[in-house]
Amino acid sequence: MSTDLDLATHLEGLRAAMVALVRCADRAGLRAPVPTTPDWSVRRLVAHQGMVHRWAAAVVTGADQAPDRWQREGLEAPDPLEWLRDGAIEVVGAISAAPDDLDALVFLADAPPPRRFWARRQCHETTIHAVDALAACLGRHPVAADADWVTEEVALDGIDELLTGFLPRPVSRLRSEEGRRIAVRPEGGSGGWLVELSAAPPVTSRFDGETPDADLELTGSAVALYLTLWNRSDEASPDDGRGWDDWRDSAQVRWS
Repeated sequence: MSTDLDLATHLEGLRAAMVALVRCADRAGLRAPVPTTPDWSVRRLVAHQGMVHRWAAAVVTGADQAPDRWQREGLEAPDPLEWLRDGAIEVVGAISAAPDDLDALVFLADAPPPRRFWARRQCHETTIHAVDALAACLGRHPVAADADWVTEEVALDGIDELLTGFLPRPVSRLRSEEGRRIAVRPEGGSGGWLVELSAAPPVTSRFDGETPDADLELTGSAVALYLTLWNRSDEASPDDGRGWDDWRDSAQVRWS
């Protein structure tokens, strides 16, 4: 299964996620804890997301990068949600104005060209953190029906970015000394992804047609799988749980 969303769709996904993030953060309150990101408050979540937007805009434009300063600004801003909106406007403007042949950093395996990479990355960065704000609003991990702004096409694309972009990197901590094969198959689709684990970094392949032999198979709606694989929900977790704790502990995407 492959996904190939265009730049406009990724930017629209970012916009929809920003609306949801601001709405949920406002309803939850800045002091509310965030169940999906332990030890974070909504205020810290907002500061982190605004920092990442400004950092991504700086990478795209070639401007100086100051993530520590931006993080402090977010924590100290008199109106943190307005500060968050300003950062989103900045990154969308930077990506929209960038040339198709932009020369800029990309840091995932199987990455698209830089301009499309940054639109995709910020779409999913913002969507997942909007889900964190939703969790703060609900007081629990959400399920797919709660995240009604996340479309199926964005969810499938986010699964693909995680499995083919993040997991195969050398820094990935997901390993299996005995070797394991995890199949991910969205309901209603014609294919999915196979993640092969060993002592080396994971190897992910896309498949169409029948599901390959696997030790563990995850199925569910595209959005349920998206949230589960990004460790924001348990909705699509396997019933037997065999080997799933390793995923929850090791398949984490962290800012560094």
